[in-house]
Amino acid sequence: MVDATHISFPASDRSYFSLIKKEIHRMATEGGINPARINELDLIVAEMTSNLFKYSDDGELLIGIFPNGGNPYVELISIDNGPGMVNPAKMMQDGISTSNTLGHGLGSMKRMSDNFELYSQIGWGTIVLSRVYSVPEKVKITNELIMRPIVVYKPGEKTSGDGFTYKITGKYIKMMLADGLGHGPEANKAINEAANAFKIFPEYSPTETIRFIHNAIKKTRGAVVNIVGYDLTRKVWTSAGVGNIAARMSGPVNFKNHMSYNGIVGYNIPNTMSDQDYPAEEFNQVMLCSDGIKTRIDMSRYPMMYKYDLTVLAAAIYKDHARRNDDMSVVIAKVK
Repeated sequence: MVDATHISFPASDRSYFSLIKKEIHRMATEGGINPARINELDLIVAEMTSNLFKYSDDGELLIGIFPNGGNPYVELISIDNGPGMVNPAKMMQDGISTSNTLGHGLGSMKRMSDNFELYSQIGWGTIVLSRVYSVPEKVKITNELIMRPIVVYKPGEKTSGDGFTYKITGKYIKMMLADGLGHGPEANKAINEAANAFKIFPEYSPTETIRFIHNAIKKTRGAVVNIVGYDLTRKVWTSAGVGNIAARMSGPVNFKNHMSYNGIVGYNIPNTMSDQDYPAEEFNQVMLCSDGIKTRIDMSRYPMMYKYDLTVLAAAIYKDHARRNDDMSVVIAKVK
């Protein structure tokens, strides 16, 4: 089922921390994470919430459980609007503290995590990323394309009207971000019908995929959709979109905003649409955002971000641009 990839937990009230820890423990257990790793996960969550309480303003935890082909992992993202750090690398060393504690928190989180990154700017805040795999020894990233989504449902809802899915074949990788009209269960139904159609459609063309989805979801409330494919042989992105899913292609020098067609998939789409190609040698990264994310994004606000995991960039976009009155999605993919 296509739904939110991450659940948001506000971390500004210390009395709520034990409930956060229990809920994440439950999610990890149901997600099939190795019990020994869950014990380490509990400690990471305790350290993250403690740091958010000490140092942050309006702290937030995003928690995602990913099946990962039988070796599931938990993704923990700590986001704050606190004072930031002058020297993040130094703060991860044991014994370094600014609050009269032992200073083991960041170092211990890093040791217990299979992937750990910390991005911080003075006056902007800090993002901490931790991934914990069920079986770390079996972690393999073999795809030529790395995809990192953050999809969070509207505050007050229990399911997401935004949805991300993808399809991998020997010839291409194709991904879709869809936003069902409105929010809640009926919007979620629309994106799941769209996802089912997306997965069974046998051809590569994003435009023809949208046409197929259009016919498949006519009994739902409809959705706006953007589909981006990456041709593994030609080394070319191909994109098509209907409605207000923003797509930005970017590279070391240039970026280009992909223009979508007007319409609603499932209700009305243009009779004439065409795929747009973008060579990967010029544009090695693509970002998709639903309208729950403000799209006036200035990437220069995130210096040195190219050194970090794509999830850290997605979290920074979410931190600065989430509207918080709708479902919110940021998906970033990059050619390795």
